[in-house]
Amino acid sequence: MVMQCWSTDFLPFLAMVMVECCEMLMITLGKAAMNDGLNNLVYVVYYNALGTLFLLPCLIFHRHRSNMVPITLPILWRFFLLGLLGICLVQAVAFTGIKYSTPTLAAALGNLMPGFTFLLAIIFRMEKLDITKASSQAKSVGTVVAIMGASIMTLYKGPRVLGSNLPSDSSHHELVLSQESNWILGGLLITTTCIMSSGWNILQTDTVKKYPEHMTIVFFTCFFGSIQCAILTLALESNPKTWMVKPGIGMIAIVFSAVSGSVFRYNVLTWCLDKKGPLYVAMFKPLGMVISAILGIIFLADPLHLGSVIGAVIITAGFYSVLWGKAKEIKSMVEVEDIVCVIDSTDQTSPLLHK
Repeated sequence: MVMQCWSTDFLPFLAMVMVECCEMLMITLGKAAMNDGLNNLVYVVYYNALGTLFLLPCLIFHRHRSNMVPITLPILWRFFLLGLLGICLVQAVAFTGIKYSTPTLAAALGNLMPGFTFLLAIIFRMEKLDITKASSQAKSVGTVVAIMGASIMTLYKGPRVLGSNLPSDSSHHELVLSQESNWILGGLLITTTCIMSSGWNILQTDTVKKYPEHMTIVFFTCFFGSIQCAILTLALESNPKTWMVKPGIGMIAIVFSAVSGSVFRYNVLTWCLDKKGPLYVAMFKPLGMVISAILGIIFLADPLHLGSVIGAVIITAGFYSVLWGKAKEIKSMVEVEDIVCVIDSTDQTSPLLHK
């Protein structure tokens, strides 16, 4: 009984806490490396390429030990699109946004993904919307509230809650205006990545249904994404010195992101999704926001602004409203299925059926 409780309850909880800690630490290290001079696009190329090399022996071993479904040309095309959307575009734009803002803002705006995914799922008919039901109302209102919170975080910084204030001379005033502009640009870029990530979730969900081999999907997504991002970086960065990585925080960030992002995170998320479902996994996103704020204050000396606090609270409220609506919807579906099963079993045992 104790072992069953450990495997079904505590172990997935511990795994998801580790995933959020690793993800936020990866973003914080990436921000520190970019502050130290590492190009954000080069960073994405290197850590995904290294992660692909780490995944290669795992893929060979996995496909050798079991009878894998053959990879067809349409499936390979889906892997190409997943790499293009999920790595080349999403990560390149995301780390550019983080470069102009903070990991705390990136973590908070990441809570918009369930709302955007919900909207896209309705468009592609993966979700049903019945405005007369409380579950649909909660999901709709929650989506709007989360977007409002994200707008506050992006457009309003407010006074510092933690961190020292800058002196009020003209040069510092110009610096503050520049930081405000970068903050808005970074927020818009990160919001764009949330929309693209939601589209990637829709495409990945459909791909897994057609080709249920998670290790193969992860490997080829990283493989194609690394190549595409390398081509994009070569086109945008003509200086060969851009590709040079100094010993220190840059190399640490690349190796850590390859292991935690490409290898550990994807495999653990797949396992938790299989054990607990997507709602359980999604509920840990607000935890990432708290972890990111703590890491940013400790390692990057990032100030915490009032706008971030207000926006984060509003985003979290909207986010959990969406989760509540989804959970209520699933509960209603299970109750209906149970009633149908009871009716079917009653009909089968009825004496009238044997006459």
